[in-house]
Amino acid sequence: MKITKASIEHINELVTLFDAYRIFYEQTSDLEKAKRFLKDRLEQNESVIYIAFIDNKAVGFTQLYYLFSSVSMERMYLLNDLYVDANHRNKGVGEALIDAAKNNCKDNNFKGLAIQTAFNNPAQNLYKRLGFKKDTDLHFFWSNTNN
Repeated sequence: MKITKASIEHINELVTLFDAYRIFYEQTSDLEKAKRFLKDRLEQNESVIYIAFIDNKAVGFTQLYYLFSSVSMERMYLLNDLYVDANHRNKGVGEALIDAAKNNCKDNNFKGLAIQTAFNNPAQNLYKRLGFKKDTDLHFFWSNTNN
């Protein structure tokens, strides 16, 4: 397995995985919009994406967004996306992607990684095993929709 920091050259491999990730979260497939979204994030340096390859085939990715803590005055990442193709789960791909994100934090002296995930996502077991602690702070979200 090889973990690579993604660049524009990886966009076509990423789009397929990203679309599958969105479908997992019950979103409608939209390859063109997914490609534009990922291309924008990479070109504008708004996220860091790691992609996992097995036998030169892209099998998983994680996307990190930059965050800042005013209290600690440190940078950190939001590990917003983690996806492994169903045929390659339970083979250490997710762990390898998270390790790449952790190493990025260490290399850049970032505070750490926050994770945003669905409350029923089975990947929470992986996160706990890899040393993540459940945040007990209250979280709120305001939505700019007319619901």
